[in-house]
Amino acid sequence: MTDNIAAGPHTDGYLGDPAVRAEWDDRYTERQQLWSGRPNGALVAEVAGLTPGRVLDVGCGEGADAVWLARGGWDVTALEVSGVALERAAGHARDAGVAIRWVHAALTEAALPPASFDLVSAQYPALLRTPDAAAERALLAAVAPGGVLLLVHHAGMDTQHADDGGFDPADYVWPSMVADLLDDDWEIEVDEQRPRVAPDGGAGAHHTDDLVLRARRLR
Repeated sequence: MTDNIAAGPHTDGYLGDPAVRAEWDDRYTERQQLWSGRPNGALVAEVAGLTPGRVLDVGCGEGADAVWLARGGWDVTALEVSGVALERAAGHARDAGVAIRWVHAALTEAALPPASFDLVSAQYPALLRTPDAAAERALLAAVAPGGVLLLVHHAGMDTQHADDGGFDPADYVWPSMVADLLDDDWEIEVDEQRPRVAPDGGAGAHHTDDLVLRARRLR
């Protein structure tokens, strides 16, 4: 593994929509630290019984989950659209003395090896919805046979109305949309709403409940 942010065919290595990257870079730049710096509670709970292997952290942000997973013996690939967030994440990994493979890309644009991750973790991801369900299918395609997809989101957001700030739930992927794509090659192990175990501080701390989808790929 490498501590370097993965390079691609573009000059800055980013694979994806520049407008999406700019939006998230601006959001991170507004605050010295956007998230709590501690791993998400649902991830900690659901990974407790798993044997460490290869993991894809989708939307890794400032790297708290990725660093926690690496410390736990996982071989971590962490994906993020914001270069600002990735620089912070890489710094946290260096401070922690762990090696993580960084990918600066949107999920649907990243050149990820198919069916090769023992765990695909997407914690509160901002995945844009498309008519061909590209993001949902990319999540499923990354999971190796026998591996687990863990998708966690804020409960209730999918039923909200569009707000004045431009946020429209209809634009994004929610756990139910991924669950709808699961066929006989998958077994749903968890599909529920539960109280959120939230780290103190950081954006999103006001959300009280999680939607948790955990599905195992059988073949």
